[in-house]
Amino acid sequence: MIDFDYTRAKSLDEAASLAADPGAALLAGGTTLIDLAKCGVAKPRTVVDITRLPDLPAIAHNEDGATIGALATMSRVAADAGVQARFPAVSQSLLLAASAQLRNMATIGGNLLQRTRCSYFRDPAGYPACNKRRPGSGCSALENVTRDHAILGTSDQCIALYPGDLAVALTAFDATIRTDRREIPIADFFLEPDGAPERETVLDPGEIVTAVHVPASAAAANSTYLKVRDRASYEFAAASAAVGLELEPDGKTIRDIRVALGGVATRPWRAEAVEAALTGRVLDEASVREASRSAVEGAKSWPGNRYKIELLPRVVARAILKVGGIR
Repeated sequence: MIDFDYTRAKSLDEAASLAADPGAALLAGGTTLIDLAKCGVAKPRTVVDITRLPDLPAIAHNEDGATIGALATMSRVAADAGVQARFPAVSQSLLLAASAQLRNMATIGGNLLQRTRCSYFRDPAGYPACNKRRPGSGCSALENVTRDHAILGTSDQCIALYPGDLAVALTAFDATIRTDRREIPIADFFLEPDGAPERETVLDPGEIVTAVHVPASAAAANSTYLKVRDRASYEFAAASAAVGLELEPDGKTIRDIRVALGGVATRPWRAEAVEAALTGRVLDEASVREASRSAVEGAKSWPGNRYKIELLPRVVARAILKVGGIR
């Protein structure tokens, strides 16, 4: 039983002040916090309830894009007509995550900030060595089963996977994370583990995510999220791809393509090499499959996750062909 103090923040400023305490944890949907507390990773001294803060649950659309409040639930955002029409990959990434019950509780801000599902990170009694929990203690995964670990963005300090789906779709479409202090391009928001694996984002102590802005684009409107996993539902990705595509007026030449990867990296991963290989090319299956092989450039695998080297290009190609109407 964890003994902690509970307080409900009356304003964003109060919440930020309370959250700056190293022993504080924010409570929104609570789905991640409860998980981490159950397995002994999270032991907050103070739980700061932000669920009653105004404006943070809002979803707003204009010609520039969509602004989604950090307290909007996953299920509400996935069902939003504007999100479905203008950002189908975002809606799909949410619907393919978790269970309906969890989606009804979990918030957009909490989803982005979820901690890794690395089994060694979540078992402090069985595996005390974990650089995310105890910097400098080592990485238990390196000498154990690595089937669910990263092949991109790894280091000799940590190979834990970023588990989320939503952030992958947001990465493909250049979303911006808004906090109570600044705006952060999503490409700069998540950190790779080299140097400080205990830090997963650039957020400062007490800094609170308030919203996500997704800019409108033709590629975002013609997009999909493909998730391959061991079972059909309630499972994290073995590999996933968020893809958006815009063609030239000839209906054949690729004007704009966005590709981001999940289930394979320590953070949401933009497949820039795939995009560069296909931009300006005629959309056909041979070109797509050739370009998709570059999705694993720079990858490093271990015996348990070597299958991802072969799986990932197939997932990327399948998603591109699907959104391009070829398959």
